[in-house]
This record gives sequence, C-alpha cells and structure tokens, in this order.
Amino acid sequence: MLNSVSYPAENPASLPPLLIVHGLFGSARNWGVIARRMSADRDVLAVDMRNHGESPRFASQSYPDMAADLAEVIAANGGQMDVVGHSMGGKAAMQLALTHPEKVDRLIVADIAPVAYSHDQSRHIHAMRALDLTGLTARSDAEKRLAKLMDDPALRAFFLQSLDLKANPPQWRLNLDVLEAEMPKIVGWPGTKGIFDKPTLFLSGAESTYVKPEYRAAIRAQFPVARFAKLPGAGHWLHAEKPREFEETMRIFLAR
Repeated sequence: MLNSVSYPAENPASLPPLLIVHGLFGSARNWGVIARRMSADRDVLAVDMRNHGESPRFASQSYPDMAADLAEVIAANGGQMDVVGHSMGGKAAMQLALTHPEKVDRLIVADIAPVAYSHDQSRHIHAMRALDLTGLTARSDAEKRLAKLMDDPALRAFFLQSLDLKANPPQWRLNLDVLEAEMPKIVGWPGTKGIFDKPTLFLSGAESTYVKPEYRAAIRAQFPVARFAKLPGAGHWLHAEKPREFEETMRIFLAR
C-alpha cells in the first residue's frame, strides 16, 4: 500500500476524510501545511504516489495503476473520501473517480485536464541525475550545485524536497528510471470511459495554460456537474504559490 501521512481532525465535524494526491516528482510532505490546516475539522490523509517518497517502487506509472493504489488506500480508510489531486495526481484522481465513483464523494482537480499533453518533463529527470551527490550534507550546498543545472529557484526548492541527505550516500526519493520510461503515460491520458456526476471542481492557476477553454467540452462530458475556478496570480504550482487562497477555495467547495 502507498505510504501515507495522517492528520487527525482537531475538532471533528460531520465531514468525510480528505485524501491529498500530489503531482509528478512530489510527495506527501509537500502538502504538509495545507494538510494540517485542512485537518481543523476533518481527518486528512496525504499519500506518496508509487515510485515517489516512501511508497513502493513498481515498473509502471500508468493511471489505471495509480487509481488502483488510491482505491486501496480509501478502502482501508472508511471506503469513501473527498479527493484533491494536483497535476499527475489530478489525473490519477480523475481516473479513480471515473472507475471507482463510489469511493469519491467530492473531487477537486488542480490545474490539469483529462487530455494528453505534448510537454515532456524528462529534462528535470536529467538534471536530477546530473546533480553531483558526492559529499552532500546540507540542502544549501545541494541547491548551489543544482543551480548550475536548473534556472528556476522555485523548481529547485521543490525538487530538493525529494533529496534524502540522511542516506549514505544521499539519494533521490524518486524512481527516476521508471518515471522517465513511463513519461509518455504520465503526460498522456488513457482515454478512460465513464461519468462522475458528483460535485467536481477544476481549480486552475490564472497564469497557467494547463486547463484551456477548449478542454471544457471534454471535461463536462465526463464530469457533467463540474465547476471551474481560477486563482489570480498563480501558475501551475498554485497550491505552493497561493496556499491560503488554495486552501480557502477547497474549504468552501468541500463544505456541506
């Protein structure tokens, strides 16, 4: 089963638990602040997806397999949850909702659509592989080395959250070989059939181009009661760029 981090409700209300599903190269720990704040009135569970963080390593990163992983987690935690997924995690959450609708109550899809994209994230894998890990003990030193391979400081900080400096030698908490081999599946979409007719929110960054207006017809065909919202000033990493606004939008949508 996937590794998960649990955040028990501080003041439980009559709300279903919330499952948080990170995106490519992420982990449960990336969502710690939001998860803790969302646990004010409900149980929250954040998972490491397969081949990420502390979760098991597999030879596949397909969306049917990722959705099956999530279904197993939900089955072990009451049988039904609200689900929020970002990017790759959003596609896995959509796959879950379309194939196991009984396991999802309300769904939030963060900055992704059920379509195949033409971009490729393999360049980031190449940069992580190229990072010299010899003698690294401090994240600041790792950041300096990675800066020679990657220009964006925000992306560097994000990737370095998956670098285990306590290991001897240091190592990435990512199965880079499988993620690279499965990249066409990750940026693609399996063409899954089905309809999820429960409340669904497609929440995007206003400065992101991942959820284009022309995708709405395909979205509504499978998520007929979908609502759309954008966070001003945010790009694809909207939960990291505007965490309070992201959290508040989630809270309003998931309220009963």
